[in-house]
Amino acid sequence: MLSLPLSFELALLEVWRNKSRFLLISTVVAFITLLVLFTAGLAEGLGLGNREYIQNLRADALVYSDKSELFVSASRITQKTLRDLRNISGVDAVGAIAWAPVALVTANNSVGVKVQLGGVIPGQPGEPEVVEGSQLSGKRENVAIIDRSTAIRTGLKLGDKFQIRSVVARKDELYEFTVVGLAGSQQYSLQSTVFVPYQSWEKSRPRAQLETDVDAIVFNLGLVRLSDPTNAASMRRQIVQSVDEVLVVDKQTAWENTPGYGPQQSTLSLQRGFTLLIALIVVGSFFRIQTLQKVAQVGVLKAIGTRSGTIVLASLIQIFAVTAIGVLFGVLATLGLAAVIPPTVPIRFDGSTFASTVVLMLMIGPLGGLVSVQVLLKTEPLRALGLAS
Repeated sequence: MLSLPLSFELALLEVWRNKSRFLLISTVVAFITLLVLFTAGLAEGLGLGNREYIQNLRADALVYSDKSELFVSASRITQKTLRDLRNISGVDAVGAIAWAPVALVTANNSVGVKVQLGGVIPGQPGEPEVVEGSQLSGKRENVAIIDRSTAIRTGLKLGDKFQIRSVVARKDELYEFTVVGLAGSQQYSLQSTVFVPYQSWEKSRPRAQLETDVDAIVFNLGLVRLSDPTNAASMRRQIVQSVDEVLVVDKQTAWENTPGYGPQQSTLSLQRGFTLLIALIVVGSFFRIQTLQKVAQVGVLKAIGTRSGTIVLASLIQIFAVTAIGVLFGVLATLGLAAVIPPTVPIRFDGSTFASTVVLMLMIGPLGGLVSVQVLLKTEPLRALGLAS
């Protein structure tokens, strides 16, 4: 029968008598934990920054032009296409979004903050839901909804005025807007966002000529909300059959085809995996060396009648305790650094991802220690005592 109190005593007494040695490996585990958590946070932050607007859309289908290959910037959706979409049975509402990169200028910042300017149809899918203030009204009003990241970066509040600086006919032009609504974070392509009525967008976007034709606005995406979202797959096929020259996908397919999204996430996941592998090798090597250095003492314990199971249990308790201390320090360091990192840095800690990473790090120690357990089980008392002499 295994002696749990004896196993605890053997494990913790050795840690206490060799504090500096075990503190060193706990420190290594802490730094690896910090690295793995930040890699996971960076992957989540970059992924969220690419998919956030699409993920938060109140739409069931996204419509691209058929030659766009699901690249938003290459897609062109005309007013005729939007009319055709509205005529399909089962379609509840049709909206659209047009994007343009611009600089947002405030009274306190003459240089400008780079943002994505979105032109939307007020009251239709594509316009973000505000958490404070009011929704957009009118097609030509010089009003705007800004997302949370824009508000943080610029300090703008409800009722504040700002200017959009665009290059028009090779000259910088300024267009003034008033903040009427604040939305949650709605990043697009890792940039903060500002939403204005589509005709105001057409007048203020970068373009080659001064003249604009607000009646011939071309959007990047058509956004469809269905009467019955549970029938989304068949409705997407029906839209393709009913409307010429379009591709129709769901939201997940849309953000997964965002340029760079897939390779970016794969690279960071691979980096995270290699870091965990390095942690496994480092922790396993440390405890193997530690075990080889105490073979003689293990032989003595076995010679006086201590069971192998008790010694192995003591080793596993020791490994887990040292690993847990390192992981705890790493988590605290991560939370401390996260509190001081500027909000513009794309790092986000999702609760489930954070928890799963911590659990993986806690498993690293026992898994790496399996090699040392094998050494303990094979240790023969007489041979070990002979080594001691």
